[in-house]
Amino acid sequence: MPSEQQGNVSSMPTREFLTFVLGDETYALDIMTVKEIRGYETTTKIANAPSFIKGVINLRGDIVPIIDLRIKFGIGEATYNEWTIVIMLNIHERIVGIVVDGVSDVMNLEEDDIRPAPEFGVAFDSQYLHGLAALEDHMVIIVDIEALISSDELGIFETA
Repeated sequence: MPSEQQGNVSSMPTREFLTFVLGDETYALDIMTVKEIRGYETTTKIANAPSFIKGVINLRGDIVPIIDLRIKFGIGEATYNEWTIVIMLNIHERIVGIVVDGVSDVMNLEEDDIRPAPEFGVAFDSQYLHGLAALEDHMVIIVDIEALISSDELGIFETA
């Protein structure tokens, strides 16, 4: 029996993605960028910051900017209650929090499972998308979260 199972083993490396919900869509990001998942807490506002930057929080001594992707991309309604989730990400040795409607699951994908991203019909600019993957009865949009968070568009990181 073991020889039959070995025939099904893929030589392709799998990557783990954390799936999350914004509005009616399911998105995923590389789980290796996730530091922790927390409930939403009140932030300290930053003067003259764009509306999608909710402010900053003190996370065990680190000052962490909190970005609401729902506001940035006009997805769904930005409400803040006990069910609002913040995914803390470690991007380029800096911690950044993103507000999402909910966290769903962890999915394992091989590179072959990921289809090219469309140039239209998605709230995110295609340069921040890694692709699309099928999950049961719907598609998951794979976000290149490092490219998005470190982009000039968000303005979180200083440009060198």
